[in-house]
Amino acid sequence: MDRRAFVRRSCLGGVALVLDQLGTSPAYSQDLIPPAPPIHVNEPEATAVSALRIPGPYPGRVVEISHERCIVANRVSQSIVRQMIEQGMRELTGEKDPRLAWSKFIDPQDTVGIKINSSGAPACCSSPEMVREIVAAVRSVGVPVRNIYVYDRYAYEVDLGSYQVLAPLGVRVTGVQEHKLDVSGYDPNVFCEANFFGEWETRSYMASIVSSGVTKIINVPTMKDHSAAGVTGCLKNLGYGTFNNVDRSHRRPFSFTDPLIGIMCSVEPLRSKAVLHIMDGTRMVWHGGPLTQNPDFIFPAGSIMVGTDPVAMDTIELEKIEAKRSREGAPSVWSRDPASLTNDNGAYYRDASKNLFYRQPHHIAAAGKLGLGISDRRQIELQAIRIS
Repeated sequence: MDRRAFVRRSCLGGVALVLDQLGTSPAYSQDLIPPAPPIHVNEPEATAVSALRIPGPYPGRVVEISHERCIVANRVSQSIVRQMIEQGMRELTGEKDPRLAWSKFIDPQDTVGIKINSSGAPACCSSPEMVREIVAAVRSVGVPVRNIYVYDRYAYEVDLGSYQVLAPLGVRVTGVQEHKLDVSGYDPNVFCEANFFGEWETRSYMASIVSSGVTKIINVPTMKDHSAAGVTGCLKNLGYGTFNNVDRSHRRPFSFTDPLIGIMCSVEPLRSKAVLHIMDGTRMVWHGGPLTQNPDFIFPAGSIMVGTDPVAMDTIELEKIEAKRSREGAPSVWSRDPASLTNDNGAYYRDASKNLFYRQPHHIAAAGKLGLGISDRRQIELQAIRIS
């Protein structure tokens, strides 16, 4: 019998979250989006709240490291990625020794989960080169290799990325669920509950590897646009990559990624365990995310971002994807033009002027309203460093 005590709380929908972007995006109209229903959260009552919990010790701070040769001919250089991660960790923490920088987040007795983004594999996913360097860094502070997990939600996407073969020997590589209806890898006592479109199953359960498996999580999202959320970055990789049954928050042309993404990231123990975010921007998907395999929409951006504040990092990511789309002549992800919508998935993956949903990039600022970080660009300290 599970003797943990649980608390139930309710969160209102995102319609009341007024964002600065509304005044700067004339194509945006919240009136098109129906109000979100209340979302109920069931979480452990006695969770020890970590001092490192989101937004962590460096709210509003983002370190971006770029290198012109970190990706050449679509191949990522592991040695250069190592330099980039080490530099990013030093700049974030102020430590000269990368091992000491990592020890601010990871202890030798931890069981560490590296939350990858395998959605979009093999064309654009968390690069194995980056995963291997993160594993090496975690081991450098004394964590045994057997206590390191590389994981994502769908096992078949992990397989497509070949992580079992490409991860260091001894690391446990796992997918939470084997198929669409598999719930064996989820905790029945930790969930978010809401009825968005009259669906029969109204709960999304937290992965057991998060609720009771690992003690720390390093979040490794990729830099991608998203047909429903606007972008998929730290927040979406963490929230929608931890809970099951999230597809129900979309029904064309509407999506409730705002407020669901932020609410999921606020649920304990996920919020306390996710102590560090390293965004893989070696490749940037500027259209067709999260699943595109179209090389026309995958740009070798050659960068990473490091921080503890997922809201601030996603705000910068959104800025970069918007800038790239503008340069390519594609509509803003804030656009609410009904003429851009299509029910043809193929058209979406071929044509940057098309989309499947009214996108919800304001899920980032909504997460900020929940205390998960800083979304006001004027309050974000971006330290951009180019190394060679």
